[in-house]
Amino acid sequence: MKKFLIKIFLGLLLSTNTYAENLKFTKIINLDKPWGSSFISNNKMITTEKSGKIKIINIKNGNVTKVEHNLNFLETGQGGLLDIVYKDNYIWISYTENRGNSKTSTSIARGKFNNKKINFKNIFQANPPINSDYHFGSRLVIKDNYIFATVGERGQGMIAQDPTQHPGSIIKIYLDGSIPKDNPKFEGKKNWLPEIYQIGVRNPQGLTLSDYNRKIYLSNHGAKGGDWFGEVKKGENYGWKILGWGGKNYLGTSIGPKWKPGFTKAIQYWVPSIATSAITIYKGEEFKEWNGHALITSLKDRSLRKLIFNNSSNVKEEIIFKNKIGRIRDIQVHPTTGKIYFLSQDSLWLMEKNQL
Repeated sequence: MKKFLIKIFLGLLLSTNTYAENLKFTKIINLDKPWGSSFISNNKMITTEKSGKIKIINIKNGNVTKVEHNLNFLETGQGGLLDIVYKDNYIWISYTENRGNSKTSTSIARGKFNNKKINFKNIFQANPPINSDYHFGSRLVIKDNYIFATVGERGQGMIAQDPTQHPGSIIKIYLDGSIPKDNPKFEGKKNWLPEIYQIGVRNPQGLTLSDYNRKIYLSNHGAKGGDWFGEVKKGENYGWKILGWGGKNYLGTSIGPKWKPGFTKAIQYWVPSIATSAITIYKGEEFKEWNGHALITSLKDRSLRKLIFNNSSNVKEEIIFKNKIGRIRDIQVHPTTGKIYFLSQDSLWLMEKNQL
């Protein structure tokens, strides 16, 4: 029995190392607490740093251009400048907005792209503003003429079950901030705020659109255990803080069941927590054998994980690497080469196949 367990352990170790040995990691540039990134061309990315800087990075030579902005942001705890998305010469950004009297919100602004200064205008504010340094979310995804965004529950627990308040929800708005008339509020859930698409999340820092089935997926931090990856579903409820998703409060007390009928069930859970961060559904040439698979980044676990999830009752998970580039905050797939770019806690990294 002992030899059998050792063989299993070695097999798992080798499967992880096999990937790592075939991968090449290149640090492009050092950064200061980077958070979000988006390609603006084949050779350039626009990035945020939590401390308030927006930068354009040439991924070929590492040259940096700093972009001025007019955002009324506040770097506090987990907050600051957060996600950023480029499309059709516009920029959307989520950030911790200073709402006065020590209160902040997860807010979204839009501005015309300019490589010197971007004048942003708010298109969404999560209400109510809250005096908390925690759980802002927040990822942005554009699908067609809509922008979807995750809004953390700011450490307020059951607020995520209140659809008359934004914290703890997924929102859906038009690209200019106007309200879609097919949101849940207009289709039977009259007490929901008009921007809310789904409720019951805690601190969702991953959001992505699959090019294969046009579905949107998210990742979410649990408490002490209970991280998960799942699908965004209109008008549904992921259950926080009625459900604990397998985790417990940090004091060790029970929260609630992993799942029960009436709530959205996640595709994959992690207990103990790995601190899930940004995610993507891979599409590209560099790792074409991964096409259609979910890539999950981790902060605490410092890993990249791959999920084959086309059969939700038999999800297959592999660890691609661990402890190569530090805590991983963001992931982007190059639009033409399929090579993968990561933001760690202090750097921009390139991952490609090691040409032996």
